[in-house]
Amino acid sequence: MKKLLIALACATVSYSAVAGGNIDAGKALTEKYSCFACHGKDFNSPIDPTYPKLAGQHKDYLEHALTAYKRGDAANGRNNAIMGGQVKALSDQDIRDIAAYLHSLPGNLVSRR
Repeated sequence: MKKLLIALACATVSYSAVAGGNIDAGKALTEKYSCFACHGKDFNSPIDPTYPKLAGQHKDYLEHALTAYKRGDAANGRNNAIMGGQVKALSDQDIRDIAAYLHSLPGNLVSRR
């Protein structure tokens, strides 16, 4: 019984790690797709002030935005042709991995009142 509980606990932990995104895989994907070319080497200094800073952004927001770009979702303002082309090949797991990586980076996003 004890071995079964340990096996279930390990399976749950490993599933959670994949479901939440893999930071190392996300880093590799951002390098593969050259995301830094527009969003800056540190993902905190984009080449154009209208491009978003991604470092430290919330994972769920990043996942939602990338998925919306993949769908070409004009209703959410995510119908940019460049981003649509960049994310078209990404799987749902790729999106989770990229979101986990970008979320893990130090950023200078602040909320002002």
